[in-house]
Amino acid sequence: MVSKHKNRWLRRWLVVIIFWAVPVAIVAINEIREEMSYNAVDLDRALTSWNFTDAQRAAGAPAHCHGKPDEAKAAGCPADVLAANAPRQQDAINEYSVRRSTLMAYLWHAFVGYWVVPAAILFAIGVIIGMVRRALRRPPPVKSPANHG
Repeated sequence: MVSKHKNRWLRRWLVVIIFWAVPVAIVAINEIREEMSYNAVDLDRALTSWNFTDAQRAAGAPAHCHGKPDEAKAAGCPADVLAANAPRQQDAINEYSVRRSTLMAYLWHAFVGYWVVPAAILFAIGVIIGMVRRALRRPPPVKSPANHG
């Protein structure tokens, strides 16, 4: 009888943490999808917007400078306009990578906090309950009167 139910609590613990992984994964995937779509739109907006001086506007640069930097260069955007906008566009690319790494760090902490820690706590509670049950199941040692001698 004991061997039949020996690790029943461990199997139950595994089922609980596996089922608990589903809502944690759903929340994480939704968070990644929403945040990264926002970040991608923000990056695209920064890469496709152009700043011009009055002289560049008068020279007709806005007609040639549109889209991302490679597209603008292929369309004949003047080099001075490309050079003037390059630092701002590089800052946008750097900001995008910072946002992405920050999101991944946040999700790692959320994974640990919402899945690993509860799983460890439930495991520890199960071990403690198992030890208490095992201690209560064993009869106390019987002292024989022959040893009192």
